[in-house]
Amino acid sequence: MNLVKVELAKGLARHLRAGHPWVFRKALRNLPKVPAGSVVDVVDQARFVARGYYDPRSPIAVRILTRNPHETIDQSFFERAVKRAWESRQALLDLSDTDSFRLLHGEGDGLPGVVVDWYAGYAVLKLYSAGLTPYRAILVEALKRQAPGLKGVIGRDEIGRDDAEDEGSQNKGKMLHGDPAPDRILMKEHGAAFWLDPYRGQKTGFFLDQRENRFLIRRLSKGREVLNCFSYTGGFSVNAAIGGARRIVSVDSDADALPLARENFAVNELQTAEHEFIAAEVGKVLADFKDRKRTFDLIILDPPAFAKSQRAVEAALAGYASLNRQALGLLRPGGLLATASCSARVSPQAFHDAIKEAATKTGSELSLIEERYQPPDHPVRIQFPEGRYLKFLVFQWVC
Repeated sequence: MNLVKVELAKGLARHLRAGHPWVFRKALRNLPKVPAGSVVDVVDQARFVARGYYDPRSPIAVRILTRNPHETIDQSFFERAVKRAWESRQALLDLSDTDSFRLLHGEGDGLPGVVVDWYAGYAVLKLYSAGLTPYRAILVEALKRQAPGLKGVIGRDEIGRDDAEDEGSQNKGKMLHGDPAPDRILMKEHGAAFWLDPYRGQKTGFFLDQRENRFLIRRLSKGREVLNCFSYTGGFSVNAAIGGARRIVSVDSDADALPLARENFAVNELQTAEHEFIAAEVGKVLADFKDRKRTFDLIILDPPAFAKSQRAVEAALAGYASLNRQALGLLRPGGLLATASCSARVSPQAFHDAIKEAATKTGSELSLIEERYQPPDHPVRIQFPEGRYLKFLVFQWVC
């Protein structure tokens, strides 16, 4: 095998040998003139370190696929990765009343930049690097061969789609295999049913990483009045209703998501008359509730990522502190605050400290009763701490 070699800057090889999957452009002595997706060997003083695919458009120039100099990156390589991931999900997840999960989780499954979510037999494929574009057909074939019960594959590339006319069209789904999937798929999660839009919905259509946390909310909601902020299509709200919540207020700025949230109540045979669905900015709703002295027994905060770059971390932490401070001002004594961060650049400790700041400023005495991260179908390799993005904390206001 005669591959293009890229030389590492002095002293950086140990990070790759330790298992980190990224090589940044600034870490390379030379940038090859090869097409996106080309397999290259990363070397240190001409000695092999790792093998990966090249992306000339990204700050991450090489994403590592193997550290075995004898392993070929071909169809069988991707099939083995899919097979391992499939078998892992079947072994680690309780799928007795769940038919949807993350099948491939990028770096956590040894395929950096590749995400595949499985929804009741449909695989939604999302690629996060232009270097993966040449492998789209190979990945589809690997799914066809190694994912039993596959009905079809829908492509939802973040970047790198050759036929995209503009940025918006890149995020619109396209059938890559199988008969056309319906505009909406009905999935099942711990016995609850949810409609999702695999073509246009956020990310791949649903947020599977919060599955176990939604189930936790089901257990904690009985008899409580619940405020679900950033509710999207009502995942937490439906679980709160199934769990016996007295009243639920769902708030999201996406007016198109709330009708689907109502439908998700209906498909689970839950009444909506006693619940509220508010299309508005969360901050404005929280301020309005404070003016009206309206309070709740359980408040759920699941905002979008506040820090999409390292430079945004400081502002993100201030944002988390402010948001949680507003929420605590509406929490009844003895109530529960379930608060999340999906910002990978915000560490668990920094997020915890932001909540601590909010509690101090509102005079709230909080006890941490649950601390959770990603579920088993979103694995985090120990050599890649950047993959530990989801934090979900539940606090109780101690009377």
